[in-house]
Amino acid sequence: MRPRGLPPLLVVLLGCWASVSAQTDATPAVTTEGLNSTEAALATFGTFPSTRPPGTPRAPGPSSGPRPTPVTDVAVLCVCDLSPAQCDINCCCDPDCSSVDFSVFSACSVPVVTGDSQFCSQKAVIYSLNFTANPPQRVFELVDQINPSIFCIHITNYKPALSFINPEVPDENNFDTLMKTSDGFTLNAESYVSFTTKLDIPTAAKYEYGVPLQTSDSFLRFPSSLTSSLCTDNNPAAFLVNQAVKCTRKINLEQCEEIEALSMAFYSSPEILRVPDSRKKVPITVQSIVIQSLNKTLTRREDTDVLQPTLVNAGHFSLCVNVVLEVKYSLTYTDAGEVTKADLSFVLGTVSSVVVPLQQKFEIHFLQLVAQKVKSLLWGQGFPDYVAPFGNSQAQDMLDWVPIHFITQSFNRKDSCQLPGALVIEVKWTKYGSLLNPQAKIVNVTANLISSSFPEANSGNERTILISTAVTFVDVSAPAEAGFRAPPAINARLPFNFFFPFV
Repeated sequence: MRPRGLPPLLVVLLGCWASVSAQTDATPAVTTEGLNSTEAALATFGTFPSTRPPGTPRAPGPSSGPRPTPVTDVAVLCVCDLSPAQCDINCCCDPDCSSVDFSVFSACSVPVVTGDSQFCSQKAVIYSLNFTANPPQRVFELVDQINPSIFCIHITNYKPALSFINPEVPDENNFDTLMKTSDGFTLNAESYVSFTTKLDIPTAAKYEYGVPLQTSDSFLRFPSSLTSSLCTDNNPAAFLVNQAVKCTRKINLEQCEEIEALSMAFYSSPEILRVPDSRKKVPITVQSIVIQSLNKTLTRREDTDVLQPTLVNAGHFSLCVNVVLEVKYSLTYTDAGEVTKADLSFVLGTVSSVVVPLQQKFEIHFLQLVAQKVKSLLWGQGFPDYVAPFGNSQAQDMLDWVPIHFITQSFNRKDSCQLPGALVIEVKWTKYGSLLNPQAKIVNVTANLISSSFPEANSGNERTILISTAVTFVDVSAPAEAGFRAPPAINARLPFNFFFPFV
């Protein structure tokens, strides 16, 4: 109910003034030590709503209910106190310093001590030196700081977040518990291929799965049957696609010398490009030639010279010798998508008019060297070259990162095969910072790839080898030794006439 005779607008203004006055009366007084009257007035007046300039965010108001007690007291917090039971030079907040120590200080190395700057309201301690006093004294002022941001923290009472947490060292008692809380580990390199970022920059050319193998003139032809059992020579061989097909070819025996698909040169003459659109070529090497007779007996030739189909007249019928019956490609590749080696094996036979049409068999297999395969398994996907010295190191500070040193050890023996058998990573770390709460810092990382010798086995034999990985952490920090910055000296003077009458 408004008073009589007052217009409605004036009543509204009176209501606003009453609310502002009530809010001002409810604002708690600012506790300061060592503040003059001007600073105290500004600190108290800063909470008044009408003093906020236009466009600046409003200071957070008091929250409902009691707040928990802060776990950090800035009055006893000292970030420059590095030596226990000793006074640190120019550290005005060091409790071990006395008035005698303050007399030799030049300035306070840390003039203001605060907590987290993201707090809405927090205590701050201002340290200074009063050189006009005799002896010089330390000035201690406790003030309130208000964060004008609307996104701020009212209070925090999680004490472990204010210091570095020492990790729990695994042992035989807590190993099972730590394994349950961790994500586990795997040796499958494919599991590390997850969310890969594709940049809008050209990448190095390489063969990918299913990409046709290119040759100097076109692509590697791999005959196969499509809609029918007849052989089609225009089918390209795809990268990492193992195939084994059989197809039928209708031929005119009198023209067997002119049919390219019956000749060894048709399959061995092309040169495979190492990577797509590359000038580097990999020749196809003939590894073995087996001759099959009419009675199905097999004979392996000692040489690997390319033979041409030849029509031979044997009495009343004709024969075509050196006809390709089976073709087997063995291509060796790397993890970079390169073809490094191409081997070819043939089975040649004799064709008579009885076996026309002719059945041919084609196989292609992609192989990876065992040493490269084991090495890629041990290194994993994208093994790093640098590690961060701290857990919160910035990626742009590359000079602070620790490079990884790579070492390869092998034990050579005659008639043996060298295969990587173990990857040993050694991490050397030290304690850095304050003695009361040091932080772990990595100073050196060494990756040692150890190869072992295995006796050479015959082709086709399989053997199981054991590979292992190990990581060791070595503490190289030196133990702290208490002592003085300078050895103590005796400040004693002899009497003036001590050597009288000699001097």
